[in-house]
Amino acid sequence: MNIGAIITQGPQPWQIIQQVEGKANISLKGTYDVHAHCEEARVWARVVLEDTFENVIRWQEATKMQDGEWEIILKEVPAGGLYRIETCLKENIGNPIEWAMRGDMIHHVGIGDLFVIAGQSNSAGYGKGPVFDPPELGIHLLRNSGQWDLASHPFNESTHTLHSINREGANPGHSPYLSFAKRLKRDLAYPIGLIQTALGGSLLSAWNPEEEGYLYHNMLEVIQSTTDKIKGVLWYQGCTDTDTLDLAHSYLERFKTMVQALRKDLNQPELPILTVQLNRVVNNLGNETAQNHSDEGWSMVREAQRQATMIIDNVYIIPSIDSTLSDAIHNASPANMVLGERTARLALEQLYDKGIEGTPPNLQSASLLDTGCIELTFAPVYERLESFDVAVSDLAFQIEDSIGKIELASYQLLGNRIQFKMSRKPEGDCYVSCGQGRFPRGVVPIDRGGQLPLLLFNKVKVNLYNK
Repeated sequence: MNIGAIITQGPQPWQIIQQVEGKANISLKGTYDVHAHCEEARVWARVVLEDTFENVIRWQEATKMQDGEWEIILKEVPAGGLYRIETCLKENIGNPIEWAMRGDMIHHVGIGDLFVIAGQSNSAGYGKGPVFDPPELGIHLLRNSGQWDLASHPFNESTHTLHSINREGANPGHSPYLSFAKRLKRDLAYPIGLIQTALGGSLLSAWNPEEEGYLYHNMLEVIQSTTDKIKGVLWYQGCTDTDTLDLAHSYLERFKTMVQALRKDLNQPELPILTVQLNRVVNNLGNETAQNHSDEGWSMVREAQRQATMIIDNVYIIPSIDSTLSDAIHNASPANMVLGERTARLALEQLYDKGIEGTPPNLQSASLLDTGCIELTFAPVYERLESFDVAVSDLAFQIEDSIGKIELASYQLLGNRIQFKMSRKPEGDCYVSCGQGRFPRGVVPIDRGGQLPLLLFNKVKVNLYNK
């Protein structure tokens, strides 16, 4: 028989608790048992910094309930850790607390920020190839078993899973989000918790509660099993929705519906969503019609992802088009390290106001100048656009009008602008694209300041230039 203070409800070992304004409350409940009946028996609890044994929250007396039960809320525990939660049972008011009867403890608890991982395989993590990305204390993962643990790859492995709905068919690999969490922890100086809910190959319809929504409901269930608030969502999805033009065409509105539903269900109307614009796929569909449709689908989904950041508040995006692959469609382990770092920089700039240059250049306007050139303007550009001095034919841009494709004769970089001289005058409506299709060809310029490539865009209408 156990004696002393027993914890029956509280954080798990390794759990990260979401901080609010730099602190969080820790709720504990339990029972107590003594050798003999003792009216004076009282349960006490404290929080200790594991590194140094220093008190973070000094001993506090719990509320004594009926039938040998107790409860306590340890208030305003500061963001940080790792912490150890200790309890004890004082049988005699006069005894010093260091000699009180033993009590249960909870180890390796942190107060920090929680991010939910959602989407398909490149979010679940399928990177292959050796890379140095070891576990780190203070970066913890809620595994599919429902247990908090030290975060280590692969994130979406299914040992003792509680929810087979997002079980992978094969063992996953390297995730971009350990790298993400490490950068945040280094800059914020408190722990980061990751909640894995992604599934390789999943359609947006599985995440949209107004469609099938089964992965959406699983995500909600997993979140609510461990917290009532999160810091943000890490979203990388869209490849499967390129398969049909109907899905690609409706992607933006369906994504918007999912975001609105999640914010409502979590009661976080401004919940940040950190997204990744699709990279590429390298395969041969063997059918020209299917390949053309797939090319158009990939371009449409990338454009929808870009548009989402402009029409939905607190949705942000990083590019991935320069990422290497470890197979036909999955980002390689080294590429995941870069994508994790990029996502962290974006978060530090947009969510934490750290003054870091983390937002990629996005097309703001496309105009036909009086000179006959088409000018593209991008923002933010922290320094200047760089094309590596390649020939205009080696760039990833396309311009088309009512007649068809217009060959580009030359180009000029002017800070945050690119001007194109064309081989002929546009006829009718004119559209510009960058990085079209399943496997975009050509060089995508970068911002010399942030070292990020432009966000890809598809068939943006060119406007007349008005001074």
